[in-house]
Amino acid sequence: MTASHPPTAAEELRGAGLRVTAARVALLETVRGGDHLDADAIASGVRARVGHVSLQAVYEALHALTAARLVRRIEPAGSPARYEGRVGDNHHHLVCRSCGTVVDVDCAVGAAPCLDPVDDHGFTIDEAEVVYWGLCPGCAVPAGPEG
Repeated sequence: MTASHPPTAAEELRGAGLRVTAARVALLETVRGGDHLDADAIASGVRARVGHVSLQAVYEALHALTAARLVRRIEPAGSPARYEGRVGDNHHHLVCRSCGTVVDVDCAVGAAPCLDPVDDHGFTIDEAEVVYWGLCPGCAVPAGPEG
């Protein structure tokens, strides 16, 4: 009996019909190993794994992987687009207004799309995106007394 293992990044790329390259594998592994990374941070992670790769190539790969639903793009207001490896579960995000930290938060209701609009205008809705804004614990700590 063979134990099943989670698919490798290369197997996931292949399964999504995408060409498997060292840069794409490194990109997918970087996104999944990071925490809501922007394109510059992803490019640095890819370069650390495979050497030189252009920022344009990173953007093109991110577009392809997002379209294939292997990564998710989020765009908190006032922040560059960020990417994450948690896909397919319709979770939401907490964003700190001060430091920009982004944290996953599970869907409050538990069933996609989590929210029911008053009028769906005939759309078939499959996802809802909620961003909660506030201060993270580190930024919410009041300043201590001076002196």
